[in-house]
Amino acid sequence: MTTRPLVIRTRDWIAHRRGTLIALAVLIVAVLGFAAIHKLTAEIRLSEVRAAFSALGWSQLSVAIALTVVSYIALTFYDSIALKVIGHPLPWQTAAVASFTSYTISHNLGLAMLTGGSARYRVYSRAGLDEAAVARVVLIAGVTFWAGVITVACLSMAIHPGTLPIVKWTMPPLLERSVGIVIPIIMLGIVLRHRHGGSIGLLGWRLPLPNWRQALALLLVSTVDLAAASAALFVLLPNASPELYPVLFLGYAVAIVVALISHVPGGLGVFEAVIIATMPQDNATVLAALLAYRIIYYVAPLILAAVLMAFHEGRQWRGRGTDPLAIALPLAPLLLGVLVFLSGAMLLVSGALPAAPGRMDTLATILPLPISEMAHVAASLVGVMLLLVALGLYRRLDGAFWAARTLLVAGALLSIAKGLDYEEATILMLTAAALQWTRAAFYRRTRLTAEPLSPEWLVGVGAAIGLSVLIGFFAYRRVGYSSDLWWQFETNANASRFLRTSLAVGLLLIGAAIWRLFAAAPVPMVHDMLPDDVATAALAHADRTDAMLAFTGDKRFLVSDSGDAFLMYQVKGASWIVLGDPVGPSEAWSELLWAIRARADAAQGRLLLYQIGLRIVPIAIEMGLKLVKYGEEATVELDGFTLETPEMRSVRKASRVAERAGAQFEVVPAAAMSAIIPELQAISDWWLADKDHAEKSFSVGRFEPGYMAKFDCAVVRIEGRIVAFANVWGTPNRQELSVDLMRHAEDMPQGGMDFLFTRLMLWGHEQGYRNFSLGMAPLSGIEARRLSPTWSKVAAFLFRHGERFYGFAGLRAYKEKFRPNWTPRYIASPGGTSLLRGLIDLRALVSR
Repeated sequence: MTTRPLVIRTRDWIAHRRGTLIALAVLIVAVLGFAAIHKLTAEIRLSEVRAAFSALGWSQLSVAIALTVVSYIALTFYDSIALKVIGHPLPWQTAAVASFTSYTISHNLGLAMLTGGSARYRVYSRAGLDEAAVARVVLIAGVTFWAGVITVACLSMAIHPGTLPIVKWTMPPLLERSVGIVIPIIMLGIVLRHRHGGSIGLLGWRLPLPNWRQALALLLVSTVDLAAASAALFVLLPNASPELYPVLFLGYAVAIVVALISHVPGGLGVFEAVIIATMPQDNATVLAALLAYRIIYYVAPLILAAVLMAFHEGRQWRGRGTDPLAIALPLAPLLLGVLVFLSGAMLLVSGALPAAPGRMDTLATILPLPISEMAHVAASLVGVMLLLVALGLYRRLDGAFWAARTLLVAGALLSIAKGLDYEEATILMLTAAALQWTRAAFYRRTRLTAEPLSPEWLVGVGAAIGLSVLIGFFAYRRVGYSSDLWWQFETNANASRFLRTSLAVGLLLIGAAIWRLFAAAPVPMVHDMLPDDVATAALAHADRTDAMLAFTGDKRFLVSDSGDAFLMYQVKGASWIVLGDPVGPSEAWSELLWAIRARADAAQGRLLLYQIGLRIVPIAIEMGLKLVKYGEEATVELDGFTLETPEMRSVRKASRVAERAGAQFEVVPAAAMSAIIPELQAISDWWLADKDHAEKSFSVGRFEPGYMAKFDCAVVRIEGRIVAFANVWGTPNRQELSVDLMRHAEDMPQGGMDFLFTRLMLWGHEQGYRNFSLGMAPLSGIEARRLSPTWSKVAAFLFRHGERFYGFAGLRAYKEKFRPNWTPRYIASPGGTSLLRGLIDLRALVSR
């Protein structure tokens, strides 16, 4: 009996800390990869690696660059063909931009589904594709990639059977050939079975399948891509015979699989460890080839993508102004964030390696040694700070822009001062120039100290620092350690500089951790008051009574430039939640909604429009928001309303039961409310206790004397004593009448609420009101069909089977007794998980 609660608590604990646990697992894999490299290179000297790197000829580098170009061109056809498979063909240039940017980012950062998918979405969403279509493209490309790895690896086994050095168990050649032939035949059979295309279903989601021509084309693309990518590494190996290529390819396939599964950024350390363990050549030459390959295949394309995107977006901003909503392809912050991160890692690695021979002697004639020593330590500290601010660039923070630009320039100067490293100084200055070119992209005026660092980013920071320390220990493994090393200040005392730099990096990380731990929490926003003149002018145009929620005192307001319209909203977490339609002339609605969207975006928030009507739908679509139906509002036409019809029989019967019990109806004007507030307070307190409810907020009113005194109140009396009440909302133009709080005493007669509603509707008709709103029926009117989106299926299921949580169907049935007209209401939010996260924040806001 005690095991199940323990299992549930353990499951909940794991779910709550899932991100942290994943980050910890990735960090462990990264540490194991670094440990493997350290062990595999135990007998290698740094001089041997330098000599092997210097021995790489221009012919080898040129061929490797050409093969890299072939590989990235092949990658573009993954997307081009996948777009045709899903029925949304786009020009090859668009697919090429999406493919090149997404693969350069995912190759260097890892987490391909997250980073690559995000880059693709930014490009394809501008071309009219929704999240589902982009997800299908990513999935088709991913499946094709894995199918290509398996196919080409099996063909290599069939053509050249033999054991890999990394594998301890030797597979018999006949068995290896058989596996290498059978698996491709099985895959070919799968392709032929679905040769006409079609689709498969998974959890209500349909994934289109390529026809046999498209499938073979995708396999051909995958083969060309993998063959070119692995050959780019193969040609960098000196004196490698062609017979060694199948062995390299098998090792390459294993390395990229392990790197992708590990989610270590760029497979750093993991990829290199597998390749070194696989290849039978001298480890020093393999390590030198891997360093060159990392630069050619990973870093250079990323720099090219960042420069091209920075130029493209800089030109766009200068042509259209600095409005962030006018950005055509918002990829520069992501690419520049990665580039700044790599710049920081470069400074750390440079600080862990000895200076180039002869440069320190030249530098000694220019600068005093203590200045060079301090520059060496400071450059590594700048590298750590660049790692930390890179995430701020991705989030478009203006503080991160200023910090990164300053650090890059400082790092370039320090690179010269610490060892005449003009190569890295040039890279840092080019990065700073690209950052300056796209300055308008970093418009979010948010304090960097209040921004949390994601677990994935912390893993990347740890991996970069760990790699630099590992390289330092590798470079100085022959140096005998003594306490005097810490205090040696000489031109060639590289080991001493490494120790002091490592200590400084560690101290900076500790300081950063303390800084994050004790960072001040954001100051809660004070509720704004709605100016009386704005309220009067705006409510004169109001057609819906929910505009009266502006007086509950728990909202913020955005007022139009003309001062005669407003919208009400509140911020919860990162969600900016707008309640209902704007209030005031409809001509001002678009201005208000675009303004709140810009404010939410500048604050890195997500916008949620809650319970909007049909007139807002075109504006929401224009704003790029996704619409889902939330439910329906019940409205009764008061012109000609009567209980004397067959359809109103049940309501008429319930009302007469209350009348026979002595119920009397009265509307108490707002001016006389102070006399009955104590009596209403007692009824409200009993009702809340009986229902085991707490007062809610935001989307409904709450019993507060000042709020109640603003409106008329409908009451039901028995022998002069109030047994039920509802405060009355009415628009000044008499378009709509409704109620907010509806509460009753313990001895309210049966049918009392029906009696109150019917008498209030008849009273409203006498006062000249056109409609009476019975309020919302959440999730009502949402149909679940085979091709309906996921939200509609979930909502329809909850409406039918969710009575134990909330009376969705019962509420609809009660309101249906009054034979109302049903009007749909919607929620609008950005795509992805923003809707779910916004609804979670909305629930917390309403439940206080």
